[in-house]
Amino acid sequence: MNFSFTVSAWAAWTPGAEGLETGGAVRTEALVLPAALRRRTTGIGRKALAAALAILPEAGAPRFVLASRHGEYRRTFAMLQALSEEGAVSPTDFSMAVHHALAGLLSIATGNHEGHTAIAAGPDSFAYGLMEAGMWVAEAQIPALMIYFDEALPAAYPSEGEPPEMVLAVGITPAVAGSGLRVTMMGEAAQGEGRSLALAFLETLRRGRGDGGAQGGRMAWRWQLDA
Repeated sequence: MNFSFTVSAWAAWTPGAEGLETGGAVRTEALVLPAALRRRTTGIGRKALAAALAILPEAGAPRFVLASRHGEYRRTFAMLQALSEEGAVSPTDFSMAVHHALAGLLSIATGNHEGHTAIAAGPDSFAYGLMEAGMWVAEAQIPALMIYFDEALPAAYPSEGEPPEMVLAVGITPAVAGSGLRVTMMGEAAQGEGRSLALAFLETLRRGRGDGGAQGGRMAWRWQLDA
């Protein structure tokens, strides 16, 4: 199975980076999340929203697609601890613990009424987020903004196989003949989880062209980017 689209812009926070890395059609004027909404997010959530705002189209409203293996799990873990120890949880933490909470905040902050989708698909979450956004763009001919983020689980959980903390936001528009990005999903080739799909994809974006790929948990993914 394969699908195609054009990457209009991207923004990333990666392990060890001091700031936001961007490419493509980034905004000429930076947008900042209102303080009232910023206070409701965790550290990884603020990075995810900052990446999305950096590449938000200056004209038109894209559909938001949020993809994450665990979401803002440090908030969820703290809520579970509070429930166990105190028998009650913070209403704010409870309302923000749903998987699509960041997409909702981003919609409110930008006045976006196009709707959003939230994806959680284990180690393949990033690639299935790309698929959701790419298929939407192909069908609706409306841009999409895919936001992927993940962070290390709390120390109480085994860390083997967990992705590195990172954020990658990708602006996606309809495919154009002779250029764009083609993604192929190869289920038969999957034999266990490999390297981070998001990091592998980011390497291709940095180069600006060429092919790449990585092994997910159940699927192998390949892509070809033409300048």
